[in-house]
Amino acid sequence: MVKILLDPSMYHPQLSVAEELHKARELGYDYLELSPRADVHEWHHHPKVDRHMIAEIRRAMKDTGVRIWSLNPVFDWACPDEQERQAQVRNWRRLLEIADALEVPLIATEFSGDPQRPRQSEHQFYRSIEELIPTFETYGLECTIEAHPYDFVEENDRAVQIIRGVDRDWLNYEFCFPHAFHLGQGARDVREMMDYAGDRLRHLHIADVFDHTANVGNRYIVNPPGVDARVHQHNEIGHGEIDWDAAFTWLREREYDGTMSVCVFGWEEQADAINVRMRERLEQEFGGA
Repeated sequence: MVKILLDPSMYHPQLSVAEELHKARELGYDYLELSPRADVHEWHHHPKVDRHMIAEIRRAMKDTGVRIWSLNPVFDWACPDEQERQAQVRNWRRLLEIADALEVPLIATEFSGDPQRPRQSEHQFYRSIEELIPTFETYGLECTIEAHPYDFVEENDRAVQIIRGVDRDWLNYEFCFPHAFHLGQGARDVREMMDYAGDRLRHLHIADVFDHTANVGNRYIVNPPGVDARVHQHNEIGHGEIDWDAAFTWLREREYDGTMSVCVFGWEEQADAINVRMRERLEQEFGGA
């Protein structure tokens, strides 16, 4: 049975992690995916959580019965600059230590790196993985990686290939639905891309998105034309162009039993209602543990 996680990103400005655990319980969630926030693990910075916060979070998990199932860090471990890459590996080691202290079993992350220097970034990614494999395996952690817009790898199949190249059972692929039109360059069905991942598909990010490549690319206008930028959203199901009926049918037919994280961003004024509706839809489709 799938596990349905809440990404509490829309609550980060107002709530502590402990309070987000209580919020998750209020909204009917049993699990949390803790996305980047400045007081825990911020994008590309050394984690700031200390032992006192770890104790506070553990108490909140015990009080609410809500477990942080995954951490969602973003560290530039594929950076072509070697000094920066080494700093990011240090960030990773501390993050994995925190995960162990919180009994978090899954790390869901990104490739990062430089899309203008993909070959050098790929070399650095494998170098970082080699250095971190002993730490991941000492703590018994699983890891999934997504191809994110503006990472050194942004396309579905290439991301899966790079993960296969590591060849560890605990390192797998995360398919991020709101990135679907980047992952397939607006020309591929989500079922085809997930099918390519096969048994490496172990985590899903669930949110809707419009196809930025449609209508000759004029749905999003960025200036100046041709600027080196990426656009997408993380909307509620139904506020985008993902074919959810087809995607969910495909997942059920293949008896997907991994994790899925609700990750709607940018609608803080409706956050509670959206997150409840998202949970209810996923429970309707898959049940939930």
